[in-house]
This record gives sequence, C-alpha cells and structure tokens, in this order.
Amino acid sequence: MKIEVLNTKGSTTGRSVELPEEIFGAAPNNHVIYLAVKQYLAAQRQGTHKVKTRAEVKGASRKLHKQKGTGGSRKGNIRNPLYKGGGTIFGPKPHSYDIKLNRKVKDLAKISALSYKAQEKAILVVEDIAMESPKTKQFMEILGNLKVADKKTLFVSPEYNDNVERSLRNVPSVLGVLLSDINTYDIVNSEVLVMTESAAKIFAEDETAEA
Repeated sequence: MKIEVLNTKGSTTGRSVELPEEIFGAAPNNHVIYLAVKQYLAAQRQGTHKVKTRAEVKGASRKLHKQKGTGGSRKGNIRNPLYKGGGTIFGPKPHSYDIKLNRKVKDLAKISALSYKAQEKAILVVEDIAMESPKTKQFMEILGNLKVADKKTLFVSPEYNDNVERSLRNVPSVLGVLLSDINTYDIVNSEVLVMTESAAKIFAEDETAEA
C-alpha cells in the first residue's frame, strides 16, 4: 500500500512510503478489536470501590429487644443491613478489572484496526516536523493544511520530541503517541491517523527485516 508523503503545507513532496499489505491490507477481525478495546477500558478502572459490611459500621452489638413477647418482629443489633446506617449486603469490594489477552490476539487487533483505517483512507503521512519551540498555533496550522484540524486525530511519531509534544497536548482533538506505544483503542477512537514519515518507514523496515 503506497501513500504519498505530504509536507507541512499539505502539498505532496514527491516521495511516498510503501506500507506493508500484511498489516494495512489484512482482513479485519472485529471480535479481537472488541476484546482489545474491552481490555483497555477495563484497565482504566481503579477498582477501589468499597462499602462497609455490618461488621465494619459503627453501632452497638447488643440485641435491640428480647426475642419474644414484644409483639414485634425479631431484631438483632442496630448494624443490621435493614436499618439506616447499617452495613451493606454483598456490596462492592476492591478488586482488579484487568483482562488477560494473549500477545497474538492484541497484535491481530492492532493490525485489524490499522487495516480499517487504511480501508477508510484515513491515514496520512507527513514529513518529519521540526519545531524550534513549542507553538500550539503553528501545530494547528499544520493540521489545517492537512485538512484534519476539525477531526479527532491520532498523531504518531517514532520518538519523543518535546517541542512537538508540548505543541499538541493542549489541542483536545489530538492525541500524540509514540509508535511503540500505539494501541488498538487509540486507533479505533480516532477519525484519522497521521504518521510522520520516519514512523511510516519503520513499518516498511520491520516488514523487510522479517522477510
């Protein structure tokens, strides 16, 4: 799959990058995408919810009144879950929501998500961006030139660049990630995937190395 490299003005540079068909042309698997997204969202949950049982709430342990002869129902102590201020029955306890997925399943999910983006023609490759200082306005101008300023964008670069990162982090519609940290949820959650030329070339180099 060949994609033209654009410059920061949005014009073609005359260069192109060959993205591997094994990844960007693969048949997507919806179920593994669902599993990967489910795992990601589950991992965001802290799992620190906690309520007190009748053994933990405040209150005397004495029996409220004798068992028989009052004409009323039988009652234990004031910490009974049926009373206001009493304990909670079968309430939530702290626990992890982590879901285990095999590496091959997660890799297939990522490939499927990238393949969908390729089918939707929602992948752009832009020349490596060099910024002398952090400037959000300048970065937004680049996105405008690429015609993605109004879209939810995943910006992928091969390595951390402090000026670029600080320029994009104040833009609500843009998420910047390193190529090594890209995940299925971020791909699915974006409308367009913008890769730097260096990041795109890594895909081709990895494929060549495997061959």
